[in-house]
Amino acid sequence: MDGSLERERDESGLIGKICQGQTELFHTLIKPYERTVFAVAYSVMNNGADAEDVAQEAFLNALKGLKSFRAEAKFSTWLIQIAFNEARMRLRRSRTQAHQSLDEIVGNEQSDDVPRDFADWREIPSEALARKELRQIMEKTLQSLRAIYREVLILRDVQGLTTAETSQVLSVTEDVVKTRLRRARLQMREALAPGYDGSWTSESKVYKSVRPW
Repeated sequence: MDGSLERERDESGLIGKICQGQTELFHTLIKPYERTVFAVAYSVMNNGADAEDVAQEAFLNALKGLKSFRAEAKFSTWLIQIAFNEARMRLRRSRTQAHQSLDEIVGNEQSDDVPRDFADWREIPSEALARKELRQIMEKTLQSLRAIYREVLILRDVQGLTTAETSQVLSVTEDVVKTRLRRARLQMREALAPGYDGSWTSESKVYKSVRPW
């Protein structure tokens, strides 16, 4: 049997037992997704402590709402969406300035600046990606991205969600997902490209000043 189908069947069995009162099985159900939920929360909060709080709250909300899960989407997608929504709500509450709505962001999608380099950040040689310095600069670059780009990049390229699943989590169209993902990849490439010649070192000026967008 296909591994993903077997996992979904096992999850369905666990969900049934949990809903019948065996709540001690909930940790077994969510364990494969703990890192993913934290990563999604971090993509919104951009802070480790806040992301941890969001992840814990998301798991509690998932447990409370498990009986409402109808398997119309994969359990992992449903759980990620809960985490994403919790992070968004927490971020809105914590901000002191006006929060720009998703409608405004989507409406301005075509007016965003496009980086000069039209290559894909994933074309960076794998041996370069393995270097500690470049991994550090990638993390710093990821944190500097606008939230709408950081979120879609983590969901698609880091966590491996499909375009359709990412669309569902973010509550935007698949075309918007594709547009944001392309721009996120271009921005990553623009920041990382100068290091191809081996200049990624802790003393490098480029290392210390990643462009913000």
